[in-house]
Amino acid sequence: MSRPTTPSTPSVTDAECVALTRSLRRRGTVVLSVFALVWAFAGASGLASSGAALAVEIIAVPVTAAALLLAYRKGAAPSPRLVDLPANWARSVGIVNVVELAAIFGVIAASNASGHPAFIPPAIALVVGLHFFPLARLYDQWQYKGTAVALCAAALLGLALIAAGLSDGSVRAVVGLASAVTLWASAYHVAVKG
Repeated sequence: MSRPTTPSTPSVTDAECVALTRSLRRRGTVVLSVFALVWAFAGASGLASSGAALAVEIIAVPVTAAALLLAYRKGAAPSPRLVDLPANWARSVGIVNVVELAAIFGVIAASNASGHPAFIPPAIALVVGLHFFPLARLYDQWQYKGTAVALCAAALLGLALIAAGLSDGSVRAVVGLASAVTLWASAYHVAVKG
């Protein structure tokens, strides 16, 4: 949403841009944090030690809650930069998310049908990572490119671990926890920096 170039008093468009920027920031933090929590629990399920798994799950909840509190804190300064969204951005985001969801179901079905469920966590991380590339442009959040790269790297690491013969649980733990940390880092960045 472009702002007019007139200085001095903010126009209605400026106020709308500020409100949209804040709304997208908050929504992004919520989505990133919740999926980080899901990845953390998935990663914890692959840990050999039940004590370590419980510790990860216990830590994951307040880390997620803190990100959400940051996003919705009262008195938060407005984002230092207003979003500049392309035309039809919401429709395009919907298409990207539908394609992502279909691809996730596809990789789960293909991995299970082929008898290789170990491929599910890295394949999902790759799909999710790739979907952040167009979202970076559509949401005018260029830090999402870093999110995309980190998630794709976690996916490639998972594939390398499969090739090295590590257990399904170990692959799930590494990919899940790396993906969780990536998404939390992105959530905190969006909540604090905009």
